[in-house]
Amino acid sequence: MDNPTSRWRHRLPRTPGRWAAVVAALAVLVGAGTWTAAADDDSKSSVHRQDRMMKMNGVSVDTSYFTSGGSQRRPAVLIGHGFGGSKNDVRAQAEKLAADGYAVMTWSARGFGRTSGEITLNAPDGEVRDVSGLIDWLAGRPEVELDGKGDPRVGVTGASYGGAVSLLAAGYDKRVDAIAPVISYWNLADALFPDGVFKKLWAGIFVSSGGGCQKFQKQLCDMYERVAVSGKPDAAARELLTERSPVAVADRIDVPSLIVQGQSDSLFPLAQSDAMSKAISSNGAPVSVDWIAGGHDGGDDEGDRVQSRVGDWFDRYLKKDRSADTGPGFRVTRTGGVDSTDGAALKRGASSATYPGLTGGGREIPLTGAAQVPGAGGGPATGGQDAQRGGGPGATTGGGRSAATGGGTQTFRNPAGGSPPSVSAVPGIGGGLSQLSSLGVGLSADFPGQYARYESAPLDGALRVTGSPTVRVNVKADRGDAVLFGKVYDVSPDGKQQVLPSQLVTPYRITPDQQGKPLELTLPAVDHEVDAGHRLRLVLSATDLGYASPAEPATYTVSLDGPLTVPTAPAVKTASAVLPWWTWGLPAAAVVIAAALLLTARRRTTTPAPDPALADVPLQITDLSKKYAKSVDRYAVRDLGFRVGKGQVVGLLGPNGAGKTTTLRMLMGLITPDSGEIRVFGHAIRPGAPVLSRVGSFVEGAGFLPHLSGRSNLELYWQATGRPAGDAHIDAALEIAGLGDALARAVRTYSQGMRQRLAIAQAMLGMPDLLILDEPTNGLDPPQIREMRDVMIRYAAGGRTVIVSSHLLSEVEQSCTHLVVMDRGRLVQAGPVAEITGSGDMLLVTTGAEVAEPLVDKVAALPGIGSAVRVDDGRGLLVRLDGATSAQLVADLVRLDVPVTGVGPHRRLEDAFLTLISQGSA
Repeated sequence: MDNPTSRWRHRLPRTPGRWAAVVAALAVLVGAGTWTAAADDDSKSSVHRQDRMMKMNGVSVDTSYFTSGGSQRRPAVLIGHGFGGSKNDVRAQAEKLAADGYAVMTWSARGFGRTSGEITLNAPDGEVRDVSGLIDWLAGRPEVELDGKGDPRVGVTGASYGGAVSLLAAGYDKRVDAIAPVISYWNLADALFPDGVFKKLWAGIFVSSGGGCQKFQKQLCDMYERVAVSGKPDAAARELLTERSPVAVADRIDVPSLIVQGQSDSLFPLAQSDAMSKAISSNGAPVSVDWIAGGHDGGDDEGDRVQSRVGDWFDRYLKKDRSADTGPGFRVTRTGGVDSTDGAALKRGASSATYPGLTGGGREIPLTGAAQVPGAGGGPATGGQDAQRGGGPGATTGGGRSAATGGGTQTFRNPAGGSPPSVSAVPGIGGGLSQLSSLGVGLSADFPGQYARYESAPLDGALRVTGSPTVRVNVKADRGDAVLFGKVYDVSPDGKQQVLPSQLVTPYRITPDQQGKPLELTLPAVDHEVDAGHRLRLVLSATDLGYASPAEPATYTVSLDGPLTVPTAPAVKTASAVLPWWTWGLPAAAVVIAAALLLTARRRTTTPAPDPALADVPLQITDLSKKYAKSVDRYAVRDLGFRVGKGQVVGLLGPNGAGKTTTLRMLMGLITPDSGEIRVFGHAIRPGAPVLSRVGSFVEGAGFLPHLSGRSNLELYWQATGRPAGDAHIDAALEIAGLGDALARAVRTYSQGMRQRLAIAQAMLGMPDLLILDEPTNGLDPPQIREMRDVMIRYAAGGRTVIVSSHLLSEVEQSCTHLVVMDRGRLVQAGPVAEITGSGDMLLVTTGAEVAEPLVDKVAALPGIGSAVRVDDGRGLLVRLDGATSAQLVADLVRLDVPVTGVGPHRRLEDAFLTLISQGSA
């Protein structure tokens, strides 16, 4: 899908002499980067991007620099990307900030994208030093505002890994003026080794998403392998990660800080932002804290709202705009209920003037020991059937030992090998689970005999938990350390459903010297409302899927030493819900509806009759236009028209903001065009049109239930459509998708490529005659991309039609039979791939020696030459003819002493595409 901020990206309007300016720009930037331009939302200025490789600190750093609006001085912003990503991930945010009047720089961190070097996990002499080098470069830019010589006015933001580098940059480089870290960490050692327990699943994902252990600095790789084998972090491992974390410079971070943290985050939980906020506030800097609904486990990242708030923060502290509203000192997104109109989770913000921390407004909740029945316990589908009620003297635990009321002792075991483990958050799918938990659906598992459990009486009123509950316990182990995992469930009145808020659990390593005496345990920080009549259930488990438990069996004994203390943060007030319109506005609504009907009666028409002449044409678009919301004359799509035939694989191409996704959304009936017409097999497309049953679509991936097999997921999806089972053609779709024996396995075991193919198979259910795929290869590696290409070709081989939107031009060239090229909402060219790649006047000139930049400038300035750019190795030119013939070009090259060894047409799709786009914006 096009990014929501793609509306900021449109090319410059046609102006006389534009090519002279383009040639001049190319002459300046050849060998240093690529320059592109785009207009902002009001079309008053342009956003320019300059890509360049910078040599610094022994590595080549791939950067992009965004500016708009002339040469006047403005503050700068650096945007870091998440771990495993690159600068391309934050391009949309960079372009929006540039359009808002900032000089913006993005870069790929060491070991990612095109940047060289090893991953050092934000080492002071590695990635952090690179950021200082970028600030040095910004200080030399004439359009960047300076606070002093060599000191640019600069803010730093980024998510996760990029958020940590913003904190570190503020600690190591005093030129940083404001920061906005998002879902980041304060102490990586605490995040991966909380209380000395190894967070094995997230650590493994961390390493694999970085490209494997070999991509990391050797001492980091050695440390990870050592801890992964032993299952227990040592002091050297903690020290190594701590010294590369923001906590190492806690006393130096004293700039205005907007801290955004995720509630659905078992990697960097809310405790990380709590420590961050306390440290920076103690240094005297302004701090605001924002808890979003999503996080590393998934869920809603509230991207538009967060980016808007980051922009306001920088407006206030970089532009010094006193009118900029930076928002409350604390805000939390609360989720509850489902919107009956679209099935989306309802969200409301709650806020207070100051951040309450994780322990504000504590309320004591007495707990009672609860019995377990052998064989009972949680299950992945139910979240734990409460087959037992209450407990009391003489009740037995799952291990067959006594359990008493109040602080009664409970005994349970750590199984050999730590298996089977309890289940709470599962990295990669946990966001979906945590979203369900906010809606009152429990998905967790605790195995009998492996945990102690204590419960409250039914609550006499609703209770909002905001922060970290605490409880005092006494723990003993029959050998060595006791490793426990604490969590608090919300249990329904009938005991049949338990919900684990945000699917979070907190680990504890209780050493022998801590055992046998009262110890306070801090439980996961959450924001969760417990309804009246529900109970709170404290569980201390010996195992958890996400963590390494001791391999040796052990017996643990636990007793309570006090009540459960629950933080309530009474100063945090939820925004009032808007009353349903029918409670106050029926008469007014009736008047408005009547007026609307009268005003639009003349324009309303019935759905056009089917066109028999197009009955065999999968798609015909005629004069299609769609304006941007709230705009009178700005178009996302304008006067678009093309036809798609049977058996074709059609590539929909165009730069970001070209209107591709808007076109696809109109094609799928999700939005209505302002004018023009879309016909599928002769039927006009309207929301809910019956002909849409012949259209399958894949947009932004599919959500699967991880514990079900691939086949079960597809069967469940088809049942939800209400269509006959015989119409699904599941076997045919699966044969084309080529998943083989994996269909019988749980989806949680699938690779990313297998999940993508399963999503494509879901789109193929019913074997639709027209299949629409929006960026189906996102996140896939080259072999997986090749497999996806084969899937599309096989699907079209039976006479069906595929439309695929993709930015991978090489893949489009190999898999598509036809192309539709768009730019700025308009059609640039449509036709067979061979015709488009063979058309135009792009020539490849090969040379016997490297072509110097001054010589490139001379070639670009020749009469009848549109542009000239060196090829990657410098031993040749890509020349676009603009009136000259190839014979004239050769004569001029000889006259200029260019060592020509060959001249011929250049037929790569990439070059044809760039040529078409440049012509469309000339």
